Amino acid sequence: MPSISGKPKSRITTSGQCDASMLMASRPVPTAINTAIAKENRFTARGLVIDYDKYRVFIDGRDANLTQNEFKLVALLGRYAGRVLTYDYLIKEIRGPNKAYDNQILRVNMANIRRKIEENPAAPKYIFTEVGVGYRMAPEKRPDMN
Repeated sequence: MPSISGKPKSRITTSGQCDASMLMASRPVPTAINTAIAKENRFTARGLVIDYDKYRVFIDGRDANLTQNEFKLVALLGRYAGRVLTYDYLIKEIRGPNKAYDNQILRVNMANIRRKIEENPAAPKYIFTEVGVGYRMAPEKRPDMN
């Protein structure tokens, strides 16, 4: 949109903030959220259950005892199961939009999560690394699926 002077307006304000349309463009589309979560407020993939009401993750019926940040990461991945969420997106959603980009903290959190939810963290069944991009949760396993 041009300004009064006829020059195009910058999408970044003088304070360095992006306008809302730029921020929204980098987020996954809300309609991609898992439909089972919308109905039951729970996500299931094999033996993993994310209970969004109780803020708990269960593996084969036992509580995984995740920290608050670990739960936030797993919950977010479950909401977009089957889709790759970038390192940058995950960090901004968990730590806030003004935090510096540091995927080392994210890698440490993911290693801790895998130790708690995976039988063999080196060969994960639930959360997969897309090297150089981000992480992806295994898709939902519904009874009507083969």
